[in-house]
Amino acid sequence: MSDLLSRFDALLADLDGTLYAGKEAVPGAVAAVRAAAERGVRTAYVTNNASRRPADVAAHLVELGYPATTEDVRTSSQAGAAMLAAQLPAGAKVLVLGTDALADEVALRGLTPVREAAGAVAVVHGHSPDTGWRQLAEATLAIRNGAVWVATNVDPTLPTERGPMPGNGSMVRVVQTATGMDPQVAGKPAPALILQAHRDGERSLVVGDRLDTDIEGGNAAGLPTLLVLTGVSTPRDVLEAPERQRPTYIGADLGVLSEDPGPEGWRVSDGVLSGEGSPVAALRALLAAGSGPDVRADGDQAVHALEALGLG
Repeated sequence: MSDLLSRFDALLADLDGTLYAGKEAVPGAVAAVRAAAERGVRTAYVTNNASRRPADVAAHLVELGYPATTEDVRTSSQAGAAMLAAQLPAGAKVLVLGTDALADEVALRGLTPVREAAGAVAVVHGHSPDTGWRQLAEATLAIRNGAVWVATNVDPTLPTERGPMPGNGSMVRVVQTATGMDPQVAGKPAPALILQAHRDGERSLVVGDRLDTDIEGGNAAGLPTLLVLTGVSTPRDVLEAPERQRPTYIGADLGVLSEDPGPEGWRVSDGVLSGEGSPVAALRALLAAGSGPDVRADGDQAVHALEALGLG
C-alpha cells in the first residue's frame, strides 16, 4: 500500500488530545492504532503527563481498546527521574511536587522522595490535580535554597473531555515567578523522552496534537512528525508556527494513516487558494506554500475549505 502508514515501522504517539481526551477515546484513534498493529507497526505511547504510573496508563489504554503493555508506555515522570539520577548521588532527597506515581519513579532511580523542603537537594515538578499553595511554597523554598529543579513538562494546558484545563506548565510558571528561576525540562519538546521510545534502525513517526511539544519535540529528535487536529493546535496555529514547529504531515485525525497525505486538488499562488478537495488537504497546500493565515480564496470550494479550517 502507498498510504502514510506504509512508510513507517513505529508510531511514537502522544496520548492527551491525540488518543484520548480525559476518559474518552478520540474518535477513530483506536481503530487506527489497531490497524497499524495488524500491519506490524508498533505503537509506543509517549506522554508528557506525569500524574500516572506507566502501568496505570497502559491499563487505561487497554480499557479504551488500544493494544498496550506497560513496556509500551514512556512518561515524562520516567524521563524526569532519569535526569535527576544523572545529576545526584544515590539516596539524595528529592522534593516531589506531583503524584505518588512520580514519587515512585524517583525511588526507582535510587533517590529519596520527600514532600517538604527541609534537606531536599532537588525538586521534580509534575502534574497533579491536587497541587496547591502549600506544595508550591515548599518547592519555592527548596529552589531558593539551591535545589536542582526539573519539570517533567511545561504544557500550559491539559486536554480533557470538558475542554483545556491548566497543565503542569501553568503551575511551573507560578514557581518561576516566585523564584526567578527556570527549570530543566524532561518532557517534550526536549527530545530525550521521544528518543527513549525510538529504536535504532526503526522508521518512527512522531504523532501528536500540539505543535509546541509533540511536533517541536519530534523535529528536535530528527524524526518525521504528524500533527492531528483533534486536540490543542489549530490550522491557524500551523500557519503561524515557526519552522521548528512545522509538522511533516497533517491529518484531521489518525485516519490519515490509511491515506496518502498530500495536498491533492489544491493550488496556492500569491497567497490565493484555489481548487477542490478536503479542507485538511487545503491546509497541507497552504503549509507547503509557506502561506500565513490571512489567505484568500478563489472559488466557492476554497471559501468553504477556509471556513472549515477557521481561516475564513
